[in-house]
Amino acid sequence: MRLIRFGREEAARTGCVEGDVVRAYDPATGPGEVVGPLSDIRLLAPCEPRTIVCVGSNYPCQLKEKGRPWPERPALFLKAPNAVTGPGQPILHPREVERLEYEGELAVVIGRTARNLTVGNALAHVLGYTCANDVTAHDWRADGQWARAKSADTFLPLGPWITTGIENGDLEVTTLINDRLAQRATTREMIFGVPEILAWVTRWFTLRPGDVVLTGSPAGVGPMEPGDEVTVAIEGIGALTNPVR
Repeated sequence: MRLIRFGREEAARTGCVEGDVVRAYDPATGPGEVVGPLSDIRLLAPCEPRTIVCVGSNYPCQLKEKGRPWPERPALFLKAPNAVTGPGQPILHPREVERLEYEGELAVVIGRTARNLTVGNALAHVLGYTCANDVTAHDWRADGQWARAKSADTFLPLGPWITTGIENGDLEVTTLINDRLAQRATTREMIFGVPEILAWVTRWFTLRPGDVVLTGSPAGVGPMEPGDEVTVAIEGIGALTNPVR
């Protein structure tokens, strides 16, 4: 199933996509009346996370590219909820930033309150998966902390929807800058898989329905410029496209 939020932020509705048609959706009762064709619907970010936990350096190809050591455990950082934006919405390039970077990633959306999970039960707490762009202001890493570099407004596009009922272990992740292929890997290559990540994260953070965990970006991270269009596509999920302004 593909779950969406749509309409206006101040009056967002929940729906599901069936083929090219959008239906209203209630978690308790399932799909409802037809709203209209998907092409006529304004999609929003598919969830409203209170907590966003991210894993860095989780692909061997990126470790090799950056000359980083193999991690003993998932390296965690946070993004703020204000960074979330939806499909088709502009990524805002701050005027003073010289290098604004894309990072295409698989995002895990939590479906049940999760604390002290194990590798064995972690996936039972997952609602589904979506595409994410972990936008980073490279210059601002010099702050010594990553808050500003990772969490400015529009620095986390999510979407286009949450796909449920799929296996996460071997999905192709690609990032396109305009028509240029910038990143390609599969989730099979991740050093820490989704169950291991969730077991580690929930030792320290209680995750609630709608919260998001980013699983890391492969090699090929690079700059975006105003006028570019960035697409993060994940096999079995869909494609998230945002212009840079």
